[in-house]
Amino acid sequence: MNYRLNSEAVTAATFRLLDQRGVRLEGIAELVYFLQKDYVEGLTMDICLDNVKRVLKKREVQNAVLTGIQLDMLAEEGKLLDPLQDMIKHDESLYGVDEVLAFSIVNVYGSIGFTNFGYIDKLKPGILEWLNDKQDGHIHTFLDDIVGAIAAAASSRIAHAHAGTS
Repeated sequence: MNYRLNSEAVTAATFRLLDQRGVRLEGIAELVYFLQKDYVEGLTMDICLDNVKRVLKKREVQNAVLTGIQLDMLAEEGKLLDPLQDMIKHDESLYGVDEVLAFSIVNVYGSIGFTNFGYIDKLKPGILEWLNDKQDGHIHTFLDDIVGAIAAAASSRIAHAHAGTS
């Protein structure tokens, strides 16, 4: 049997799952703008949004998004085995696999992504604040780091494109 992954279906699923989990691409673009506004003259939300979309079209990013969201959803349904179920449900502080998964996104555009990711993960502005608010009954243990990583990668992409131009 010949297996061939349908890349268009993977891309569509990535965008659909983000939307279903309440993550709007504009919210990620706002994070990108927050990270780059002081460094890139003439930066617009359209530029930020375009870079978010370009990051999301990379297969390694799609893999991380699909994996992380699925784990969050399974935890919401109580379908993981303990103690993993409990760790993901409560976003256990010493459980770092969510960050490790996010690093696969951060790495796509070089080491500057680590700085961007660490900074935004610490501050948790915008949509990250909402994803970390555990009051709505949803589990976003992976998704908050994934969204931060997408923003960090898009910011890095912009920084690389504008290096030496300001």
